[in-house]
Amino acid sequence: MSSPVSDAARATPGERAIIDHIRRRLPPPPSSLIVPVGDDAAVVMPERGEMQVLTTDALVEGVHFDRRFSSLADVGYKAIAVNVSDVAAMGGTPSLVLLSLMLPDATSLEELDRLLDGVLEMSAKARVAVAGGNVTRSPASLIVDVTAIGHVRPRRILTRSGGRPGDALYVTGTIGGAAAGLDWLRENTGTAHGVAADPADPILGVAVRRHRRPEPRLRMGATLGRARVASACMDLSDGLADAVRQIGQASGTGAIVDAASLPIDPGARAWFTARGRDPVTAALSGGDDYELLFTLPLKTSRRIRSAEAAARGLALTKIGELTLDGGFAVLRDGRAEPLPHGFTHF
Repeated sequence: MSSPVSDAARATPGERAIIDHIRRRLPPPPSSLIVPVGDDAAVVMPERGEMQVLTTDALVEGVHFDRRFSSLADVGYKAIAVNVSDVAAMGGTPSLVLLSLMLPDATSLEELDRLLDGVLEMSAKARVAVAGGNVTRSPASLIVDVTAIGHVRPRRILTRSGGRPGDALYVTGTIGGAAAGLDWLRENTGTAHGVAADPADPILGVAVRRHRRPEPRLRMGATLGRARVASACMDLSDGLADAVRQIGQASGTGAIVDAASLPIDPGARAWFTARGRDPVTAALSGGDDYELLFTLPLKTSRRIRSAEAAARGLALTKIGELTLDGGFAVLRDGRAEPLPHGFTHF
């Protein structure tokens, strides 16, 4: 884990002290990590016969998280989760992460520890090792930037462009929960310091936790690639509607989604309905679910059974299909409506 030497970039406890503190909290490195944290760069022994999968994503305070809604442990957990989810969407298995922290001036070691609690908890769940990274000062917001590295066998890689007209669209789990959870937090959190408590309603509590701590579908992604079940795949970071469009556009197809088949989170459906919002549109548009959308060719339809067995109770729901025509629609009560758009950063 390297660090700039400029005095202007010094965090409150001192950059070297922060790096040493992080190093002491890391578990022993795996045997594949030949040179771990402490040098200018990590050295890794690649998996024999496998290709590497690399991805990076950053969480920026005020854009991707709000400290009134999420604890520092939640932020650290989510930073790892969203990156390993991308590896899973490619049919790969994550193995290592690089962690870069841009810390505001007043960051204490106690706050750093809370952030690391979440990083290490999700890393342990995903079975990934922190191989290195960087620490520097941020003039304002907290930024947690993660690079994830995984591996996948040749001919097992999943992309967004492998779909064909007639392929069925499947989604894992439920959708809309994270969006409803964020809505609840915005309505029930004032400007006071401290993180909002969970809602009294346990069903809404599940939705709030989906926003704070998404669960990447790691086993499912690896199974879809290994068993050659899916022809295309993408995770739901910016909403199901966005993922349907992305797969369709990359594959040169359109898509039609059956509104009645959507596995909308029960708490999300109740929340949106009570506020006069259409739960179908809200669930399709809302981001942060981190489920997997994948396409299933008719000729491999029997292989869905192996995916269902590996899912271990995780729902796999057919929600529509790719079409020859380039349009994107939602079928509701026998009528086609335009597919809404998902979340966009710009």
